[in-house]
Amino acid sequence: MNRKRPLNSLLRAAAAMALPAFLGCAQDSQVTREAPAPAESSTPTAPTASQPTPEEAKAFAEKVNADLKRLWTKQATAEWIKSTYITDDTEQNAAFVNEEVLAYVNGAIKEARRFDGLTLDADTARMLHLLKVSQALPAPSDAQKRAELAATAAKLEGLYGKGKYCGPDGKGKCRDLEVLSDVIAESRDYDELLDAWQGWHSVARPMRPLYERLVSISNEGAKDIGFNDLGTLWRSAYDMSPAEFEVEAQRLWGQVKPLYDDVHCYVRGRLAKQYGADKVPEGKPIPAHLLGNMWAQEWNNIYPLVEPFPGQANLDVDAALKQQKYDAMRMVKLGEKFFTSLGLKPLPQTFFERSQFTKPEGRDVVCHASAWDVNYSNDLRIKMCIKPTEEDLVTIHHELGHNYYYTYYYQLPVLFQAGANDGFHEAIGDALTLSITPGYLQQAGLLKSVPKNEKNLINLQMKDALEKIAFLPFGLLVDQWRWEVFSGRVQPADYNKSWWALREKYQGVAAPVARSEQDFDPGAKYHVPANVPYTRYFLARILQFQFHKALCEASGHTGPLHECSIYGNKEAGKRLQAMLELGASKPWPDALQAMTGTRQMDATPLLDYFSPLRTWLQAQNKGQKCGW
Repeated sequence: MNRKRPLNSLLRAAAAMALPAFLGCAQDSQVTREAPAPAESSTPTAPTASQPTPEEAKAFAEKVNADLKRLWTKQATAEWIKSTYITDDTEQNAAFVNEEVLAYVNGAIKEARRFDGLTLDADTARMLHLLKVSQALPAPSDAQKRAELAATAAKLEGLYGKGKYCGPDGKGKCRDLEVLSDVIAESRDYDELLDAWQGWHSVARPMRPLYERLVSISNEGAKDIGFNDLGTLWRSAYDMSPAEFEVEAQRLWGQVKPLYDDVHCYVRGRLAKQYGADKVPEGKPIPAHLLGNMWAQEWNNIYPLVEPFPGQANLDVDAALKQQKYDAMRMVKLGEKFFTSLGLKPLPQTFFERSQFTKPEGRDVVCHASAWDVNYSNDLRIKMCIKPTEEDLVTIHHELGHNYYYTYYYQLPVLFQAGANDGFHEAIGDALTLSITPGYLQQAGLLKSVPKNEKNLINLQMKDALEKIAFLPFGLLVDQWRWEVFSGRVQPADYNKSWWALREKYQGVAAPVARSEQDFDPGAKYHVPANVPYTRYFLARILQFQFHKALCEASGHTGPLHECSIYGNKEAGKRLQAMLELGASKPWPDALQAMTGTRQMDATPLLDYFSPLRTWLQAQNKGQKCGW
């Protein structure tokens, strides 16, 4: 999804609101453009006894920006090597660097509190605020615990990246996540699906004690810098109070839940026809291994089972990619062409030379897609294991959205090199994927002409909804679970029980077999062991439709929202670039207003986009026992 950032989580796996090394943000403040000189010390200067002044605060912010650029570049380099060449040594090296960064940031945040209450210029005030909320994994002051935290974080991500399932007895053919995910996506055999699901989830069991320790130490680190717990720190990064943000997330979920419920009801009915009502009973949660995705987070891989009008239109982009012999480079070049068609600049040549596009032979790597600017100076890269599928083509467009955010704000101070909030970073790429319409795919030669009629439209919207609507509750619940864990409302003894309670509550999805506290099913999802905040993805699913509507309006589109593609429209490109250049320099409502004209996140454009499908679903679901 997105890149990791140094502060944001010892990895850049997802762009975040704080500062990314592997994700990004920017601003329009006045700063020197030359690269900052390396800091002479690894921590900021000790606080003075004199009364701090606004001038000292500004100088402090400038020094922190320079230090962080140096340290984050060092960290991103170590993280890149670790992610693309997983060994004990690369894990240890990353842990050493992360420990150094954690120590510096911890000291910088504490010193920044000296300037609380001062009247500062807008840029300095914003930088100090972003610094305070930037850490997804804050380290305690204690050096020994800081080292333990860095080592634990590296070990958790390494366990995930190296995870393999070698059969129930451990003596079978070993399969990694990539292979097991293919089974979940393609098989229609109930027992084969169950074996793959149980196999990958067993990989997470050794993570449980490590994760418990990670929670304990990072909570201590959060307290050291003035927050009640790690979840409170994460929720403080949204330009509103943590409590207000929780309310806002639930408000947005309330807007979209009725549409999700309609999709869930219809899909469950179709799965019951495939697997039998004894395995998929009406009025009950759907077994998690039947939805085409290892985490049941997106359901697009089961589209053939739920297609509203079979054979109506050929939307098989996978077949076209394979038939036309698309390789990874050609797919990436097609993604770049979308952005340049909007008037945005081409990617630097180093992007093509330094990225990981395919899975290397003979070594372990993290295949989870992510976007990077390794040196915070336009060293753009993506890390993927690309296959010739429509899913990966869409992912490429998404990751390049992160890269284009980076490239338009990389000249800003690193504390402004992030999205307006972390949902913005994810939403940029997602919004542009909404323009991957049949018309766009036809222009690219990947689809033949798709006649406009209601059946084709419903098929297409169903395919989109299985990804975008199905994801919404999962996008919300991952951090709902972590916030409860971080706060202590959920104790380690109930980790798994509470995970499945939330999955049933929000998703209407259940574990296919009995689970116990010997299991650690949250750890089977990359973002949990990697400590990457996840609410950003939920917000992105809302914001992308707001962005899409605004860009379509800028392009002059006047028809239904679902018919709009901004491909080739320079006016839409100008609107997009204007927001990208802001980065995190302004509170997110300002950036949202610059793009959309409104200051509130709103799911109405999403509901408008899918209105044809919802009307059809409600008719189909009549007489069904919906809900769970």
